Amino acid sequence: MSKYELTVVVSAKIEDDERAAVVDKCKALIERFGGTITNVDEAGKKRLAYEIQKMKEAFYYFIQFDAETTAPAEIESRVRIMDNVIRYLIVKQEA
Repeated sequence: MSKYELTVVVSAKIEDDERAAVVDKCKALIERFGGTITNVDEAGKKRLAYEIQKMKEAFYYFIQFDAETTAPAEIESRVRIMDNVIRYLIVKQEA
């Protein structure tokens, strides 16, 4: 098992409960593909470096998890098509 971090940038135009549902859906995807979530960090609302979909701000979430090497590709393919996720990135963390 390797350590990974999923960064999700969620639209600031949606309600709090919708935003929580997006994060819960990301966590469910990780667990569905055999991952174990170790930490979820909500960085809050941040200003974007450049405008994305006419938005200047968005909410950032960092989800650390352990998973097999095949899981990140599966998770990314599902997160890519999620509504209200404007950017995402999975990186492998150093041991």
